[in-house]
Amino acid sequence: MPSDAANIADIYNYYICNTIITFEDKPVSESEIRMRIDKIGKKGYPYIVYEENNSLVGYAYVDNWRERPAFGITLETSIYLNNLCMHNGIGTKLYRELIELSRKAGIHSLIGVISLPNAESIELHKKMGFERIGTFKKVGLKFDTLIDVDFWQLSL
Repeated sequence: MPSDAANIADIYNYYICNTIITFEDKPVSESEIRMRIDKIGKKGYPYIVYEENNSLVGYAYVDNWRERPAFGITLETSIYLNNLCMHNGIGTKLYRELIELSRKAGIHSLIGVISLPNAESIELHKKMGFERIGTFKKVGLKFDTLIDVDFWQLSL
């Protein structure tokens, strides 16, 4: 997995530089991604990739939703696809696998966090059985725009 860090950084940096999907505002390096993968791996949480024709086109992982021990049964999901590989079922395949691995790990609940607008992510979360819990209004600022954030939950 750390060997995929450069490709993961390329995918993620597109979203950092061009969208409100992530609130990070500076591109990340391959070494930064490698450290993040290692950190999640040390926690024992799933971090998966999807390859097509020997090329990494998407990745997904779970990590702490909140840091307090009581929240250890609940994780936040992240899923990113190469922006040129959308609408072909890869996101669904990745999410299904991530949910199954989380279930096997004894996780009770998954939280999807969606910066709005993002119709594709909303549809994916609905498809995967997540329930919209609520919206925080104007809690993010990126590209000089105030952004709402939806929270979606899946009980395993």
